[in-house]
Amino acid sequence: MTLETMTHVHRSPLTTHVLNTAQGAPAANLALSLYRLEGPPNLQEWRPLTCGVTNSDGRCPDLVSPETFTAGMYKMRFETGDYWNKLGETSFYPYVEIAFNIIDPSQKYHIPLLLSQFSYSTYRGS
Repeated sequence: MTLETMTHVHRSPLTTHVLNTAQGAPAANLALSLYRLEGPPNLQEWRPLTCGVTNSDGRCPDLVSPETFTAGMYKMRFETGDYWNKLGETSFYPYVEIAFNIIDPSQKYHIPLLLSQFSYSTYRGS
């Protein structure tokens, strides 16, 4: 990558990192999608923004562009059941949804997911 092309690459203000805590490894090839809550207060619905698959490090780079990322309520949906099925395992959770508020879209937000077949944990990272 040249310096010229590097200046045109956007850095997602929202990142995620999924770790398979049962195996002590990144959760590669896990499908996820990002939604934003939109509409008038009594008619709000989740609008899909983007979807992706985690890479070999359990990350999904370039999830959303800075131009698309505005203040509001979002949710990430992780297809955990499919992930465990591909590994030949069963899981108690068919999917995990994490809803969160964005007040200041100029900040960087990181949503880690620590995952096993029978539990998960998340927090706002940096």
